[in-house]
Amino acid sequence: MLHGPKRTQARAAGLRGSMTLPEVLLWRELRKRPLGMKFRRQHPAGPYILDFFCAARKLAVEIDGEAHSRGNQPEHDQQRDA
Repeated sequence: MLHGPKRTQARAAGLRGSMTLPEVLLWRELRKRPLGMKFRRQHPAGPYILDFFCAARKLAVEIDGEAHSRGNQPEHDQQRDA
């Protein structure tokens, strides 16, 4: 299972309380366990936080909204995706 440092874990916990509208809408569907998959939201993975993660399938789902096109976020996302 993926984990992260305490600082990342604390940040992930905070993000669970402030999800974006697209994340909330997707979470509504993922909570229904599609195809029997159980997802976690805002899951720490090393220095990163995955929007949604299914441990059984080793599947991460990222929701990149408008905020991901600002500042240095595109470069950060490119490093994360690699």
